[in-house]
Amino acid sequence: MKNVYFLSDAHLGSRAIEHGRTQERRLVNFLDSIKHKASAIYLLGDMFDFWYEFRLVVPKGYTRFLGKISELTDMGVEIHYFIGNHDIWCGDYLTKECGVIMHREPLTTEIYGKEFYLAHGDGLGDPDKKFKLLRQMFHSKTLQTMFSAIHPRWSVELGLTWAKRSRQKRIDGKEPDYMGENKEHLVLYTKEYLKSHPNINFFIYGHRHIELDLMLSATSRVLILGDWINFFSYAVFDGENLFLEEYIEGETQA
Repeated sequence: MKNVYFLSDAHLGSRAIEHGRTQERRLVNFLDSIKHKASAIYLLGDMFDFWYEFRLVVPKGYTRFLGKISELTDMGVEIHYFIGNHDIWCGDYLTKECGVIMHREPLTTEIYGKEFYLAHGDGLGDPDKKFKLLRQMFHSKTLQTMFSAIHPRWSVELGLTWAKRSRQKRIDGKEPDYMGENKEHLVLYTKEYLKSHPNINFFIYGHRHIELDLMLSATSRVLILGDWINFFSYAVFDGENLFLEEYIEGETQA
């Protein structure tokens, strides 16, 4: 039985991350280290800091990452890609060229006999009205069509600049620390969702850039995956146990 892996929030290409090329290499090295151990890998959103597909154009860069996930799908490893709030605008490029399976909504799926609820996490339980409005705008097909009419030299520059400023607004470029079980929006959302879906064993999210592994009941856990900027963290499921780990290059990986 091969392992199933979960990771999120690499924000590749971010102009606010000084070690961007090293970061991408570390991610690629990790994917290479698990390629013979993995049956599936779930990328739970914001793998790019800004990604926008035009009909015949995609952003330059990311060749090492895209090449590695293409290699893995060619080997028969399932790569599932969830859009986040920084890479909402994925079209069919990753599917056609890299062989990934795209997900635009949260997914409930069975893995080795256990029920998983998987999502990036944006828009789930967050009461911030400004963020909700921004999210609605980003998902608007009309606004996407209008944005597509702008030449990539300006539109991609605008997107990368916006993403950089968004990160720089945060203290040390990091998300707020864990707010506690009774204040963390994703935990509150999950507790409420669990009431009507008690058979789900594992809820796994990205988005918050914190590491969290919390038991909600005797049979249900919620995990927030951290990120591939500061933690280089991931979850691995071996069919029986689910672990939250951090990748250190040179170490033998599970």
